[in-house]
Amino acid sequence: MSFIGEKRKQIGSSLTVLLVNDLEKSKKWYSDVLGCEVTDWWAVRDGLTGIAFKLLQAASPEDVHPNRAGVGEKAGWNVYAYVENWTELDALYDEFKAKGATIVVEPWIYIPGGPWKEFVIEDPDGYGIAFGGVDTNEK
Repeated sequence: MSFIGEKRKQIGSSLTVLLVNDLEKSKKWYSDVLGCEVTDWWAVRDGLTGIAFKLLQAASPEDVHPNRAGVGEKAGWNVYAYVENWTELDALYDEFKAKGATIVVEPWIYIPGGPWKEFVIEDPDGYGIAFGGVDTNEK
């Protein structure tokens, strides 16, 4: 897929910066529930090209601002993680549910432009983390 002509790759990965109310609680959640490797600097799952976060202690609770739901959306998203196929997507859903994640949008299928399947979980501060993709296992 090419977005704007063919260019050499300059950016290898990115991460999402989140201000959190309780840094230690968030680090534990990102480790225990989301399955991230958590250090003093970041929370990463599947390497820096997977899903990655920089968790920063907020100066006050008023500084923490999860996104609200957009028009037509069932929940606010702060991060969207693309998953290669529905087998892996279902496995992630089962894993997160078993670990006690707050599921704010159960898996659902959107037909236009897909079919696309996704679900959304919420971290302790209310940040929405969505997971979804097309089914590359479909023939």
